[in-house]
Amino acid sequence: MAGLGSVCSRRLAGFVSLLLLVFMAVIGSASPDAATGANETLRRPSGHSLDDSHHPRNSSEHRKAFPVLAFNYEHVSKPFVISLWILLALLMKLGFHLIPRVSHIVPESCLLIFVGLLVGGIIKAMDQTPPVLDTKLFFLYLLPPIILDAGYFLPIRPFTENMGTILVFAVVGTLWNAFFIGGMMFAVCQIEAAQVGHVDLLSCLLFGSIISAVDPVAVLAVFEEIHINELLHILVFGESLLNDAVTVVLYHLFEEFAHEGTVTVGDALLGVVSFFVVSVGGVMVGFIYGVLGAFTSRFTSHSRVIEPLFVFLYSYMAYLSAEVFHLSGIMSLIACGVIMRPYVEANISHKSYTTIKYFLKMWSSVSETLIFIFLGVSTVEGPHNWNWIFVIFTLILCLLSRVLGVVGLTFIINKFRIIKLTKKDQFIVAYGGLRGAIAFSLGFLLTDTEKKDMFLTAIITVIFFTVFVQGMTIRPLVELLAVKKKKESKASINEEIHTQFLDHLLTGIEDICGHYGHHHWKDKLNRFNRKYVKKWLIAGDRSSEPQLISFYNKMEMKEAMMLVESGSAAKLPSLASALLNIHRAPPKQRAIPSISKTREQEIRKILRANLQKTRQRLRSYSRHDLFSDPFEDSMSEIRFRKQRVQMERRMSHYLTVPANRQETPSARKVWFEPGQ
Repeated sequence: MAGLGSVCSRRLAGFVSLLLLVFMAVIGSASPDAATGANETLRRPSGHSLDDSHHPRNSSEHRKAFPVLAFNYEHVSKPFVISLWILLALLMKLGFHLIPRVSHIVPESCLLIFVGLLVGGIIKAMDQTPPVLDTKLFFLYLLPPIILDAGYFLPIRPFTENMGTILVFAVVGTLWNAFFIGGMMFAVCQIEAAQVGHVDLLSCLLFGSIISAVDPVAVLAVFEEIHINELLHILVFGESLLNDAVTVVLYHLFEEFAHEGTVTVGDALLGVVSFFVVSVGGVMVGFIYGVLGAFTSRFTSHSRVIEPLFVFLYSYMAYLSAEVFHLSGIMSLIACGVIMRPYVEANISHKSYTTIKYFLKMWSSVSETLIFIFLGVSTVEGPHNWNWIFVIFTLILCLLSRVLGVVGLTFIINKFRIIKLTKKDQFIVAYGGLRGAIAFSLGFLLTDTEKKDMFLTAIITVIFFTVFVQGMTIRPLVELLAVKKKKESKASINEEIHTQFLDHLLTGIEDICGHYGHHHWKDKLNRFNRKYVKKWLIAGDRSSEPQLISFYNKMEMKEAMMLVESGSAAKLPSLASALLNIHRAPPKQRAIPSISKTREQEIRKILRANLQKTRQRLRSYSRHDLFSDPFEDSMSEIRFRKQRVQMERRMSHYLTVPANRQETPSARKVWFEPGQ
């Protein structure tokens, strides 16, 4: 019966989705004139015209009846259609996950594009104009939530450790793909059978710059479903994020050259300078807005409700400010999210953090779904200029350039990497170079109608091949090649502490050897952050006081306030019970702590940040002098030992006391003495 019920519910969900498709097509294609005419018809009684308006109003024959029900669709047409599109996207996403057989075979992006093709076909069959994925709609409203979600929750450690490899793939690899595809397509255009001899070299290079970049939306949609290991995921996804600067510069450069018709050496040098301006400028804009957002969060302790809005608005303003100057908006969003997150999370409440997390996930998921649906609808709308030779050679050259670029660059990169990229890793990186809506939107910006239609047709073909063929086959290939997958379970506290211990150990080894490597500069940056930056961007004592001590003092103050309010008459739970939510164990047994998931995450974060912080007795090693730290000279060792003994005595007293022990007034008095 349960199986029959689930089948019926799935059929019902499919039937409701189909009805929504038809209803949306009818409503979305309704003529405004018809709606206006119907509205006027319903508002005026039959047989009366506007010419009768000069008759007296008190006449019972011509008196207009009060409208009980009216129809004015034009007034709410835009928000109504937008809501229907979002509702359709969410229903398709929900239905996709209700059918596990389909979700294990077909990626979600493929199904959404198919739904878009179906909706576009229905609207086209009704002789109406389907909505198209407008460039402004994509770049200003749909793309920023996806990039902000990826940048704000970007895994910093693997990203920074593989920064060199990612930059090589993003910059050198994208340049290789653009020039290789553009040059070879110009040679293809010289074939008489292709009948595209009017396409010049600069137009081919412009086309190569559009089709060469890996799309972050498509990569996220496919790689998150196959749960690939963290190294391969960060390599492909990091490349798709950082190649935005190269794509923007090449697109504007070749578009300008195509209009001018000539290229000089000075123009090429200005193009190189423009790349650094676009990339570094985008990062600087994001850095400024990230610092402003972190500084603003210092003063939101009395208005917790508006804390998430500052995160969203500062990030979106960083993206728009970068787009104003034709800088890299994607790199600006990433920099803003990375800079803002650690300081904002230290200032805002836990509820605000949860709101930011789930709202970003929801917003990016809806945007991603709408992008793929609109991509399918835009494919139906056209117009298309199909050229077999141009399209087939574009597809072949995209695959060939990707393979040659990854293999050639990996051969060079492996000479400098400690952990080498294997043949399997190279295959996944090359096979995961998916194209998506960014290429389509850039092609949609072209002005030459004849070339634009042919380029868009080839771009859509490449997108469909990479999303459908490569996206559907990458999961079986990963399982066939036995590629290492992502570790689902989180690292234990022991693993995290030992990882930090190894970082400190390697930093010390680099200092002793006099080698200024990755760990040395990371340690310098952390010291500068603790000494200067946190004082300005983190509110209260959290910037200077160790987090573990701060949390302990907060709980102790809470216990003291409860004791004062109760007048020392009521029995209060011990500090350990308040801290760890300890449930009383049976008599003659030690109390075993039972920790909730939320509190476990808080304690894990505190321990990870504080347990491995050793006191540095000496300054960094120098081959010329070795003097003791003045701060260490002024610190009293006796005082430190006394504080440590008091802390151990207090914690051991409340963690080892038997469950059936009754507290006496004298015990309470001793517990609350100031010296303890």
